[in-house]
Amino acid sequence: MVIETLFVSTALRTIGIVGSTLWVIPLILAGISYYNYDRLDPESPIINRKTLYKEYDFVIVGGGSAGAVVASRLSEIPSWNVLLLEAGPDENEISDVPSLAAYLQLSKLDWTYKTEPTGRACLGMKNGRCNWPRGKVLGGSSVLNYMLYVRGNKHDYDHWEAMGNPGWNYENVLHYFKKSEDNRNPYLAKTPYHRAGGLLTVQESPWRTPLVLAFVQAGTELGYPNRDINGADQAGFMVAQGTIRRGSRCSTAKAFLRPVRLRKNIHIALNSHVTRILINPTTMRAFGVEFVRNGHRQVVLARKEVIMSAGAINTPQIMMLSGIGPRDELTKFGIPILKDLPVGENLQDHVGMGGFTFLVDKPVSIVQDRFQAFPMTMEYVMRAKGPMTTLGGVEGLAFVNTKYGNRSWPDVQFHMAPASVNSDAGARVRKVLGLTDQLYNTVYKPIANKDVFSLMPLLLRPRSRGWVRLQSKNPFVAPLINANYFDDPLDIKILVEGAKMAVQIGEAQAFKQFGTRVHQIPFPNCKDFQFGSDEYLECHIRTISMTIYHPVGTCKMGPAWDKEAVVDPRLKVYGVKGLRVIDASIMPTIPSGNTNAPAIMVGEKGADLVKEDWLHKSQ
Repeated sequence: MVIETLFVSTALRTIGIVGSTLWVIPLILAGISYYNYDRLDPESPIINRKTLYKEYDFVIVGGGSAGAVVASRLSEIPSWNVLLLEAGPDENEISDVPSLAAYLQLSKLDWTYKTEPTGRACLGMKNGRCNWPRGKVLGGSSVLNYMLYVRGNKHDYDHWEAMGNPGWNYENVLHYFKKSEDNRNPYLAKTPYHRAGGLLTVQESPWRTPLVLAFVQAGTELGYPNRDINGADQAGFMVAQGTIRRGSRCSTAKAFLRPVRLRKNIHIALNSHVTRILINPTTMRAFGVEFVRNGHRQVVLARKEVIMSAGAINTPQIMMLSGIGPRDELTKFGIPILKDLPVGENLQDHVGMGGFTFLVDKPVSIVQDRFQAFPMTMEYVMRAKGPMTTLGGVEGLAFVNTKYGNRSWPDVQFHMAPASVNSDAGARVRKVLGLTDQLYNTVYKPIANKDVFSLMPLLLRPRSRGWVRLQSKNPFVAPLINANYFDDPLDIKILVEGAKMAVQIGEAQAFKQFGTRVHQIPFPNCKDFQFGSDEYLECHIRTISMTIYHPVGTCKMGPAWDKEAVVDPRLKVYGVKGLRVIDASIMPTIPSGNTNAPAIMVGEKGADLVKEDWLHKSQ
């Protein structure tokens, strides 16, 4: 009431209202109502705390797909004080628009990482290096990604448990997938695999092209049903579901942090770059972190735990800078070794065949020049509908098996998009991918703004393993990233089979109404091979080796006897008390599907593990 009284009196003085001029009272009351609505609206932006306590019960490093979940869930215990440190800023109006996902990459919301050249992949990218976008923003990569809601295969999680990680089988993790979920598709919400009422909204885009319906129909022609790929069985085709709400992106910041913004026991500090975990070398206990905010170096202490949720690139970097990592790597930079662990190893990512383009004769795809900006924007703003609600352009998903896989555990996934590299006439997509001018000008410029769609086969369970290592002991210098794509020769063979299946999909009867055919200008570096041959397809894959933005595994979860393990099955770092990792870096093997939903699941389960450990102690 004090704030409201001040609001009224200030408003009256500002507009010169005195005496008995009563007509303005309704306007003032309307202002108060809006103030209260905005203050209590569960989707209002979070409060960026300028002044922090010296000590918290839990200090969480990274407010991304997992970290936002962990902070929200731990703050459910009123007696615990929680601090969430995020290196980037808050989301903005542009990041809310699903169709603008590509425009967020290479922006201030992106760490703008690049992989090291290997000569085996990314050959069509500048200097042979793939761009690796990672979210430097509250909500992390759930703000940059294409919002696709995919959980993976049940065998992935049963395999995790079989590797020596009790409690991580499919039955257990399904509980945590459902805990988060608010599925707005009433048919799916009634099944045993989904629910409504969680914090994370999942639904189909309200707008789609006829091409995605042909894609699903083509799947049935190939013997794959139209099915919920997050349900009982994975193999099949589906119109994609994503983390969107009323036509706008539903990041983990929007889903998990904004509704708890008024809780007294959670503080969020933005633009806070953590440089080091503070560890007592005698007791080997983590007791706080050092971070830089607005140019000032600060320290905050943790009574109970420091929780690393900075993701599969930043978590290992910060741990190595703190003295936890491979002995040889730390010695190289003169970092005192507190614990010799294989931090940064076991890096895995889904790699796909980018730029595989099909021409169509009808005006049914996304062509940037065709859409009029003003009416399209108004349809989005006023009705939460239209092309701006598309999931970064991806409309269809499919899971299939090649001759190297089996139907119960598919080895290739497809992303179907009613657009390709040419659809914006080179304005953005080529830059996001980092394509060379020669490749773009030769292959895609001749079909700029033509109607097309693309099919991207991606490798679900790569056998190759990469690494993240320090480039410098300066925490503001990016780490070295070696994706190591196609180190194992079987990986490229599986993707070649996936590319041949993509051709079969494009040739299906369902696509004939559009006059569909493969775009056949050969890549300059592949022209010595017969177009469409296995050798040509392999060359194409090695040229546009497209990350699907799914790095995991760099702080591997495993039992004590696993020499590759960094954390135990309760996500505690081996040999360091008071330090836990809860993000995608703990995944021992990459799930068979997009990794945002699994990262959120890890956040949910990890928060419960923390609660179990500390509430049991207090009891």
